[in-house]
Amino acid sequence: TKYHFFMEMQQFYYDNKIVKKFIYATLFWGIVGMAVGLLLAYLFLFPTLTEGIPWLSFGRLRPLHTNAVIFAFVGNAIFAGSYYSMQRLLKARMYSDFLSNLNFWGWQLIIVGAAITFPLGYSTSKEYAELEWPFDIAIAVIWVAWGANMIGTLIKRRQRHIYVAIWFYIATFVAVALLHIFNNLELPINFTSLKSYSVYAGVQDALVQWWYGHNAVAFFLTTPFLGLMYYFIPKAADRPVYSYRLSIIHFWSLIFIYMWAGPHHLLYTALPGWAQSLGVVFSVMLVAPSWGGMINGLLTLRGAWDKVRTEPVLKFMVVAVTGYGMATFEGPTLALKNVNAIAHFTDWIIAHVHVGALAWNGFLTFGMIYYLVPRMWKTKLYSIRLANTHFWIGTLGIILYTIPLYIAGFTQASMWKQFSPDGNLVYGNFLHTVSAIIPMYIMRAVGGTLYIIGATLAVINVIKTIQSGKGVEDELAQAPALEVISKKRVAGETLHNWLERKPIQMTIWATIAVAIGGIVQIIPMIMVKENVPTITEVKPYTPLELEGRDLYIREGCVGCHTQMVRPFRSEVERYGEYSKAGEFVYDRPFLWGSKRTGPDLHRLGGKYNDNWHFDHMLDPRETSFGSIMPSYPWLIYNRLDTSNLQDKMRTLATLGVPYSENDIADAQKNLETQALSIVKSLHNDPKFVASYQESMKNAAVRGEEFLPMEKREIIAMIAYLQRLGTDIKTKNNSSK
Repeated sequence: TKYHFFMEMQQFYYDNKIVKKFIYATLFWGIVGMAVGLLLAYLFLFPTLTEGIPWLSFGRLRPLHTNAVIFAFVGNAIFAGSYYSMQRLLKARMYSDFLSNLNFWGWQLIIVGAAITFPLGYSTSKEYAELEWPFDIAIAVIWVAWGANMIGTLIKRRQRHIYVAIWFYIATFVAVALLHIFNNLELPINFTSLKSYSVYAGVQDALVQWWYGHNAVAFFLTTPFLGLMYYFIPKAADRPVYSYRLSIIHFWSLIFIYMWAGPHHLLYTALPGWAQSLGVVFSVMLVAPSWGGMINGLLTLRGAWDKVRTEPVLKFMVVAVTGYGMATFEGPTLALKNVNAIAHFTDWIIAHVHVGALAWNGFLTFGMIYYLVPRMWKTKLYSIRLANTHFWIGTLGIILYTIPLYIAGFTQASMWKQFSPDGNLVYGNFLHTVSAIIPMYIMRAVGGTLYIIGATLAVINVIKTIQSGKGVEDELAQAPALEVISKKRVAGETLHNWLERKPIQMTIWATIAVAIGGIVQIIPMIMVKENVPTITEVKPYTPLELEGRDLYIREGCVGCHTQMVRPFRSEVERYGEYSKAGEFVYDRPFLWGSKRTGPDLHRLGGKYNDNWHFDHMLDPRETSFGSIMPSYPWLIYNRLDTSNLQDKMRTLATLGVPYSENDIADAQKNLETQALSIVKSLHNDPKFVASYQESMKNAAVRGEEFLPMEKREIIAMIAYLQRLGTDIKTKNNSSK
């Protein structure tokens, strides 16, 4: 009866305040992350812009930019959109207000921690996972808070059918948890230090890192945003999703295939061929489910294209989904070995990443915010014209950012590979390529400037809209309680229909789907010894080299320099013998890098004398005219901190590096002996001797303690750089 129906109705309040907090955080961190990115773009043009300020140097700021835009901007957008859509799709308030708030404040504290520690040089150097061990634990806890809150809400929902957006949120939760935990298995050197070492070394570390790195893009920048697309595009267009069947096929195939594709970041490296081939095959297959999602998004707008002309929300979403389509066609193309041989290590990759980040993630976020803010503050958007201006400035910014970098990538690859008729490299000096692409770097900075101007317009529009609206209140809603029905399939219910009302089973199957790829690739790589052939000449780093390597990590050198010579004629000619898997067995973490703004360093040892390295660190332009590398004066003046040296060696010994008890006991003495031999060689340069004696006199005049050269950081850095690639006798260093 009608009366009975009303009796069954339950009233509850949607938690809008948590969504409001995440919207504020998204906009704030978006501007911060983009501003750091813009500063980095200008550092390519003006390398001395932050001269002498360690915490503003390129290598330390790069991980701050990537982490801020991924985890702070996009991360907060994921939480804002998922908390808003989940409550409405499940007809229930979030399971726990405490977990919602823990999620919010915990996440912001982690971001603030990153903003402090990255500029101070605390970094693991593993891309998108640079945060050190205490933060890794905190991220896991806060991520589980979000997931537990979601599963709790699913269990107490009032809507039987679980909509496709929620499937994507579930997959995001389980996949990111898996990836984060296994990639960040590391051993702290002690519990008072932020320093840790990866439990994986060399080739294994590279495989695990790119299983994570590629799938951070898949399950942090893609699947949650597909969930947001499936909720906000139909809502904004007032149209049902184009194809329910397509959403099922593309969901399961996407989450299964994505996890196998990581090795395409390591083509032509020392990674075994079988793993590279698996990565290529699955990457090519990825185009189908990715485009399935794009088609489902765009075709949802059938019959609503007239609205796209007038509605800023839909404009942003159409370009976002188109950008997703472009990036996910380009990704599988870049995973083909012949294309990868051209694009890898160049600015083409930077362009590719930013099509995804600026169009897909950025524009979908802005579209979602323009949709949410007027509804939550119960008012109209302050200015549609301002939102449209943002759209066009932002779109122009994306074009001016990406196209010049595609050209830069082609220019780099063709110049690196070009031989003259007599068989020599035409551009033997790496700096030729750097000067050739400066105009493209100028255009990129202009594009980035336009994009952040657009984002600032969004912030102004949102502030004005909020000022004209009412305060955000938790929204009253009502829905009947779920009736108990059979746990088994009921008449006419397909297997997937049944799964769509069983959140726990859905989560279990999603976990299985995402785990298979990683298990098949990583376990054999770690268990089967033949994957990394032993090279007897390869020995662990000396204490001084180990400290130097940690300085290399601290300064973020891996952001611009690779340590992986691929087996191409052009690379062997330019750098020396190609890199072998067995050379990296003591590298924790691996430092192969993914971008060559400067030359590869794997065969650097013995190529230049110690004085060259000293001068190059003090002023790169003095030794290499036209270099855009920052200078590192603080390495020359800072005292080398060796207080944790023995803890570092003990930790590495625990992880399998063959340091004996005697090695650890004599570490300080051995370090000093090697340092003195480097200082002795530096005295071969009269200019060095004169300036060193001058600084000694000045210190005496000022009554300051003078720090002998052998106790300074630069000596450890030189020791490490001179060691690189010298373990196996190669043409390059045997002739020196």
